[in-house]
Amino acid sequence: MVALDLLHISLADQCLYGFANGQLLLRLPVSTALNGPGEQHGSGCTPRGLHWVRAKIGEGLPLGAVLRGRRWTGEVWSPALHAQFPGRDWILSRILWLSGCELGRNRLEAVDTFRRYIYLHGTPDSEPMGVPRSHGCVRLRNADLLELFPRVPLHCVVQIDEAPCPLWAAMPLI
Repeated sequence: MVALDLLHISLADQCLYGFANGQLLLRLPVSTALNGPGEQHGSGCTPRGLHWVRAKIGEGLPLGAVLRGRRWTGEVWSPALHAQFPGRDWILSRILWLSGCELGRNRLEAVDTFRRYIYLHGTPDSEPMGVPRSHGCVRLRNADLLELFPRVPLHCVVQIDEAPCPLWAAMPLI
């Protein structure tokens, strides 16, 4: 399995593109912020710009493991658990915790991606992909996140922007 060196998240396409050595290897549907793009703390928006994976959390946990405060609660998501806590913003299976790289845009002060707790994380299968619905994070299907997680090293570059899929990323995966 080839490690990825760049994740490109397109807010326009609601898609994650995974690259290694300039080659597109992975394409996954995502769900970004319902409030759209933005960097301000408390905005509920998905931050744009250049980021990197600062922490990987949840390796070895079961599919659907419920994470709160970046720790496993011991629960595994189910429709019954969802009904018991209907308003919960479910963070499931794994976390790739992002840190911004651009001072004043997504790093430090009131725009700090890391301090905003912006993650790539799993979500219940009942949640739609391909449409903005999150509270700022990038949501993925749990099975997709389990495929992605081992391929993403710490410090992997993550670009989040509003551009639609570039033509070269629409080509078949290799």
